Amino acid sequence: MSLKLPKLLLERVEAEARGRRSTKSAVIRNCVEQVLLRPKAGRKASCLHLMGDLIGSQRGPKDLSSNKAYLKGLGRERSHPH
Repeated sequence: MSLKLPKLLLERVEAEARGRRSTKSAVIRNCVEQVLLRPKAGRKASCLHLMGDLIGSQRGPKDLSSNKAYLKGLGRERSHPH
């Protein structure tokens, strides 16, 4: 698939890609997903929709939610030094 964009829009896509350290294709794909997957009027947005632009934006272990070693002690109150 190829896509022709007006110069100003292309410049904005390129700037966004540089800011995200991503490709122009990834930025355009994300924008299209945001519009097409947006909840229709009257429906509430899902958590995935609300934080979709944050997914994958932080470094960390890929198995954070499923590896029990990372979940050890989760939900327990931390002891705070006084």
